[in-house]
Formats: sequence, structure tokens, C-alpha cells
Amino acid sequence: KIRTAPSQPKKKKRTKQRKSLRSRNPLIITPTAAARIQFLISAHNQNSTNPAVGIRLGTKKRGCNGLSYTLNYAYGDHLEKHGRDEAMIIKLPESDMEGDGLMVYVEPMALMNVIGTTMDFEDDEMSSEFTFTNPNSKGECGCGESFNV
Repeated sequence: KIRTAPSQPKKKKRTKQRKSLRSRNPLIITPTAAARIQFLISAHNQNSTNPAVGIRLGTKKRGCNGLSYTLNYAYGDHLEKHGRDEAMIIKLPESDMEGDGLMVYVEPMALMNVIGTTMDFEDDEMSSEFTFTNPNSKGECGCGESFNV
């Protein structure tokens, strides 16, 4: 007869529940910027058969210092075409403020470069532009069009 050792019960592997890494939006959008985004989308949608639902923020390698920001319209089928984009909804202090509830999508290649960035809109006698205050930026060019990380 062959004797076998009594089998020990198998230990169950514990699987830890992963905590969600995402507790905050990647961008901070000021009420002024949200209102301007709403204005641009409304103007675009008056003349378009494909209405925009938000914007898509990205970065491109260009400019004198490495990277620059890109903004494009995002449409209703955006996530079907760009499923890896990070999506966020603009939440303002009061829900009746212009721009509250709009969608902002961040390109996956740009996400690590723009986390924590504050997007604002400035309008003065000399210029009318979106501005980005990026804590990841190591430097900017003199004209402010590009940055590096």
C-alpha cells in the first residue's frame, strides 16, 4: 500500500480591492474659462450639423520650448473614437453658471503633462486667450506659447 500525506486545505489567495486612483479631475477650470468654452461651443453649434458637447485638450511637440496646448471641439460620439481619453465634467460653484456641466476630454499622451493645471481665460486690450498655469512645467518660452516638463 502507498501512503500519502494528509492533504492540507488550500489557502485562498486574498485579492485586495484596488482603491480608485482617480479622486480628482486632472484640470482645474475657472468659471471665466468655462463661460468662454460655453460661448465658443454655442457659436460653433449654431452653424454646425454635428453639435459639440465639450472640448478636447491635448499637447503637441512644437514651439520653441517643446510642447504646446491644443484645444479642439468634442462631439457626442467622442468616446467611441477616442476611448482612452480622460473625461471630466466641469463643475462650478453654482450650477446655473455658464459652462457648468460641459465635458472636457484630455488626450492620454497629454494627461501626465497637464495634471493639476489651471485653465483660465483672460481678455484685455492686448489679447484674448486661454491661459494655463501648469505646476509640472519646468520652463516656458518668452512668448508663452510653449512649455517643457
